[in-house]
Amino acid sequence: MLKAGVLGAGHLGKIHLRLLNQSKKYDLVGFYDADSENAKRVVEEFGYTYFDSIEALIEAVDVVDIVTPTLSHYDCAKQAIKKGKHIFIEKPITNTVEEAEAIRTLVAEHGVKGQVGHVERFNPAFIAVKDKIENPMFIETHRLAEFNPRGTDVPVVLDLMIHDIDIILSVVNSPVKHVSASGVSVVSDTPDIANARIEFKNGCVANLTASRISLKNMRKTRFFQKDAYISVDFLEKKCEVVKMKDAPENPGDFDMILQNAEGIKKQIYFDNPEVAGNNAILDELETFADAINNNTKPIVTLHDGTEALRVATMIINQF
Repeated sequence: MLKAGVLGAGHLGKIHLRLLNQSKKYDLVGFYDADSENAKRVVEEFGYTYFDSIEALIEAVDVVDIVTPTLSHYDCAKQAIKKGKHIFIEKPITNTVEEAEAIRTLVAEHGVKGQVGHVERFNPAFIAVKDKIENPMFIETHRLAEFNPRGTDVPVVLDLMIHDIDIILSVVNSPVKHVSASGVSVVSDTPDIANARIEFKNGCVANLTASRISLKNMRKTRFFQKDAYISVDFLEKKCEVVKMKDAPENPGDFDMILQNAEGIKKQIYFDNPEVAGNNAILDELETFADAINNNTKPIVTLHDGTEALRVATMIINQF
């Protein structure tokens, strides 16, 4: 079992602590949190071991799980890597692209592994359909959340939209050609609502909308490709695959047939895969353990996290 320690015991950090404690692939050694009062409460409630410095925690583990505010990701990661420790780092990977690239260089120099916490890659609805997504040419995403002061220290692009940026970059096999965007600050100092259009060199266009002042929560993405439409509801963990094929000569009474202006007939049919239940955060942590133990590439690499941040930064710079 890999010895693991968590930096940061806020809302998400406590979830990571609980899951690492449950996991059969990790031995949870303890945690560090800069807020000593919060750390004391966590110890009293859960009994986890508290380290009074980052340095002491890093020395005691094989894997450092960084769940601190984004501004401190780079410094935490740098300290861990230089001590030869593997790092799991929450999204966004760092505050700037330059910091992310520096982390990638350090990891290569010290021969350790890193993974970024883009948890939607492990959403069971996305996992169920990702092999059916082939060369999408139009993608539309909506990620809306009710207002929560937690997370408003960064623009909504880094708080919410970056999830969808990473998903899109994982399925579109083409470089980004152009980005245009607009954002509005309503209750925060940084934009709370944003819309972005990403154009890829292969002709694919992605239209992304994110809001953290919505009246309801929504996390939906739709992929349009030749002869297929794929919908993923990341919140409800549901998916739908609608496909088209040449219509049979003698269609049945209940077959759905479309005919275009040229007289070509197509049959519409559903190819909805089964969605298996899982705990996405546990899965991302345990697949990282597998990558370390088997010396394989993590599912969400530091490169992936850097590219998602790069595109997110391009969007923010449009505001």
